[in-house]
Amino acid sequence: MSTGPQSSLTILFEAPFWIGLYERTDNGKYEVCKITFGSEPEDYEVYEFLLKNWHKLKFSPPIQAEIAIERKINPKRMQREIQSQLQDKGIGTKAQQALKLQHEQCKLERKTKSREQKEAEKDRQFAIRQEKKKAKHRGR
Repeated sequence: MSTGPQSSLTILFEAPFWIGLYERTDNGKYEVCKITFGSEPEDYEVYEFLLKNWHKLKFSPPIQAEIAIERKINPKRMQREIQSQLQDKGIGTKAQQALKLQHEQCKLERKTKSREQKEAEKDRQFAIRQEKKKAKHRGR
């Protein structure tokens, strides 16, 4: 049984900023994206932000998600669950894991990029020194 893509956006206060956790599940893969807002965003601001910046959102690498079997839920029970979700504060553990994985990947990319830049600078300096040596040797 294949379920379609599911997503949820949770806005919460993580001092000193308001953040949004956009979680999506598709084909058994779970991804999360952290969006930082300044002051408390209004509904229309969040909607406008998602419309304008959807292609720029950077999601975490996909991790395997458990497939939950959906069944009809009593409307009152659904209301209770919604209320309990609204009362929950903080980031779900799965979202934390996904964000941590994304952070680690970005850190590795940054390290390799800076290492390459240092090596390129070192090679450039070496080439400059060699040119100076040649110029001195020619008596210039």
